[in-house]
Amino acid sequence: MNKKSQPQPSIVSQTNEKVNTWAYSEIVKEHFLNPRNFLMGDEAQFACDATGIVGNPICGDQMKMFIRVEDDKIIDVKWKTYGCASAIASTSALSELVKGKTLEEALRVGPEEIADFLGGLPKHKFHCSVLGHEALSAAIAEYHAKKS
Repeated sequence: MNKKSQPQPSIVSQTNEKVNTWAYSEIVKEHFLNPRNFLMGDEAQFACDATGIVGNPICGDQMKMFIRVEDDKIIDVKWKTYGCASAIASTSALSELVKGKTLEEALRVGPEEIADFLGGLPKHKFHCSVLGHEALSAAIAEYHAKKS
């Protein structure tokens, strides 16, 4: 069976009706299954200017953002995320949203914009977009600290 014709995950309810168990938009699914700008392999192989790392001890998600900056613009961004589909999709989307922006513009890409870009996130998963924003903010703060 090819990838496109695979059935969506589902369960059978007590009334024998099939219920779709994928609680995310197709955009979240796409960014989860085909993440953009993911840093594969050894982190030392990506010559970045700054790194930001954040984690949530409650859910166990951890995000690490690597930025390359030139003339105050993010010219490249890579990331690693350990977490659920929402965490991975949020970091992937954020990397797409901030590439090419100035550092100031990138800081204005908040959790709501990330969630909107993804077509929404379940309420209990919104914190994933917050973590992405915090990881990027930490990388930008490190970049500024190194320049000082």
